[in-house]
Amino acid sequence: MNGLFDLPSDLQNSYWGLIALHLREAMIPVLAGLLVALPIAQLCVRLRWLYPPVLWVTTVLYAIPSLAFFVVLIDYTGLSETTVMIPLAVYSLVVFVPAIVDGVRSVPRETLDAATAMGFGPVRRYVQVQLPIAAPAIIAGLRVASVSSISLVSVGMLIGNQGALGNLLNSGMIYNQPRLIWLSVVGTAVLAIVVDAVLIGLRILVTPWMPRGTRKNARPIALKDAAR
Repeated sequence: MNGLFDLPSDLQNSYWGLIALHLREAMIPVLAGLLVALPIAQLCVRLRWLYPPVLWVTTVLYAIPSLAFFVVLIDYTGLSETTVMIPLAVYSLVVFVPAIVDGVRSVPRETLDAATAMGFGPVRRYVQVQLPIAAPAIIAGLRVASVSSISLVSVGMLIGNQGALGNLLNSGMIYNQPRLIWLSVVGTAVLAIVVDAVLIGLRILVTPWMPRGTRKNARPIALKDAAR
């Protein structure tokens, strides 16, 4: 293995292939968790008494160690990617549910009344009014869930080499190759930073009314006030 990115043959993948696999195993559960959390959060908004028990359940599930989850799931899903991704999707709920509930509850009552007066039903009002306004809170939750998921995928190396970049960590210890360990650690960190940066860009794109625009307009407004 003369090249920096040369990997042992037992990994059956290239370094860039492991990065793509890591990204897939991390982001599919996050997206699945978001899809599950959206209707649950809306129920919690409409039925306030439901929110505390739902939050308690998601917190308890998050407290379950990933290895315990794997042991339970192996009998049903085997030593596969699915065994790794299901716990990650469950863990993301503890981030998404509060983020969506808080974001939707922050929508002004006047805005909801105006949407109702325009003939928006509950579903249309939720999708076209509440979710767009709650987008900053939802994307903030998405950033936390994504970085957490990327870091936890590596634990999958303990079940049939399903840890993507985490497999490099295991191989580095087996073959006494610090280079592989560094490739695993640095690759995971860089991947998390890149995904977080992409989500920040997404937030700026879908929420043009957020502080970035406010900061641009703040100085001209202040100068006008000073001139008066």
